[in-house]
Amino acid sequence: MIGAGQAGLSAAHGLRRAGLEPGPGFTVLDADAAPGGAWQHRWPTLRVDDAHRIHSLPGMEFAPTDPTRPANQVVPEYFAAYERAFDLRVRRPVRVTTVRDADPELVVETDRGSWTTRALINATGTWSRPFVPAYPGAREFRGRQLHAVDYPGPAEFADRRVVVVGGGATAVQLLLQIAPCATSTLWVTRREPEWHEGPFDAEAGRAAVARVEERVRAGLAPRSVVGVTGLMLTPEYRAGIAAGVLDRHPMFARLTAEGVAWADGTTWAADVVLWATGWRPAVGHLAPLKLRSPQGGITLDDTRAVADPRVHLVGYGPSASTIGANRAGRAAAHEVVTRLREGSLAPAGRWPSSAVASQARVRLRS
Repeated sequence: MIGAGQAGLSAAHGLRRAGLEPGPGFTVLDADAAPGGAWQHRWPTLRVDDAHRIHSLPGMEFAPTDPTRPANQVVPEYFAAYERAFDLRVRRPVRVTTVRDADPELVVETDRGSWTTRALINATGTWSRPFVPAYPGAREFRGRQLHAVDYPGPAEFADRRVVVVGGGATAVQLLLQIAPCATSTLWVTRREPEWHEGPFDAEAGRAAVARVEERVRAGLAPRSVVGVTGLMLTPEYRAGIAAGVLDRHPMFARLTAEGVAWADGTTWAADVVLWATGWRPAVGHLAPLKLRSPQGGITLDDTRAVADPRVHLVGYGPSASTIGANRAGRAAAHEVVTRLREGSLAPAGRWPSSAVASQARVRLRS
């Protein structure tokens, strides 16, 4: 397994419950030096009660005593306790460079050696692949540009004119933090924001996951779950709208040396452009397996890659949030164990050429 965030730990728990032992039965590789997945890297001003609902991992409730503490502390503490409680023995830091076919097995190459396996659960998420669109004039701009992944907190934007780009919850949250410190702020998005009344309950979460899953089944590049839910009108967001902070403007046409400009000649002077423009799936290491469809995405049947049934993706598409990660992790673990015991794990269209494996075979080659 590659990755030890929400989806990865859920899958590891499922393998453990199915009777596989860490080490001889399965191995979890994680690129980070400590537990916590992407949460340990989130901006220090994101509190637990500001984050989108953080779901409990299977078998251990997430119940922080102080929800006002930073999420980048609380969630890693919870993940670390979870790894200890279920003895998952995550190997870290191990950075995977590529996965290649060695029929009937896969070879996972890393900076710490190579592993061979009959089944792979990929849970690498998106955090390591921040997306910044290419815009005319980006090299001309004399101010500072940064992606939300590198957001340092609002204090660094004091007395600055700040453009925040993006229509998701991240853009809105950061804009509300920055506005009291900055000289001025401007919010720009490609589309009008979609504001929704009412709580984001379990039913709404399932509906959002289903919409993303439709794209993945069609082989299209996935949209984020948050991207299809729209923005919930919380009291904080309502206050931001009333104050004029959440006053959306259409996307500019180009950056200039002094700021941004629209096609009609309108300009806005800026010192900082903050790109809250999302992330892309971190699946480049799977490229040798040729999993992508002509439509640009990896076609999945539930969590299984249609192009290679040995590979499962969790934390991808419909499971790229805590809404779907637990279910996907459980589903991937169940199917991997079932197919290993049946001996039906092989490259697409082929059966294993050697003896049936009763459990995952994972061995380290120095």
